[in-house]
Amino acid sequence: MSETTGDGGRPLKVLHVDDDPMNLRVVQEILGAFGHQGVIACSGQEALDRLAVEAFDLVLLDIHMPGMTGVEVVEKLRAPASPQRDVPVIALTADIYSRRPAEYVALGFSDFVSKPILVSNLMAAIKRCCGAPPAMASLQRQAG
Repeated sequence: MSETTGDGGRPLKVLHVDDDPMNLRVVQEILGAFGHQGVIACSGQEALDRLAVEAFDLVLLDIHMPGMTGVEVVEKLRAPASPQRDVPVIALTADIYSRRPAEYVALGFSDFVSKPILVSNLMAAIKRCCGAPPAMASLQRQAG
């Protein structure tokens, strides 16, 4: 059951940002199936507005959106004055050719998941970003 939750086994509050209603629905169902609370935003500006007044454990952020791209959102989110500048942000994109995952991390993202989203890939990224601290994860692997 440890793969389904974040810190200390608690459900996560996740902001999912995407301009595609089908992507929002699919990810919402995945998050719900694993006991997490999914909150949706349909644009980069809506995401920043929500993040300014509401705390989240994690943000799932589409890269290619009209108006404000995911890269622009994460730049604003990581600014020193941002109230949630340290929240983990996972980049979501079908465009796997323009950047390598390490490049997303260099831009301020915590991790990367390609679309179409595979449940196992999404949950592994969530666990990497919000799971057990590295020392505990290492101990758990040694014990298992």
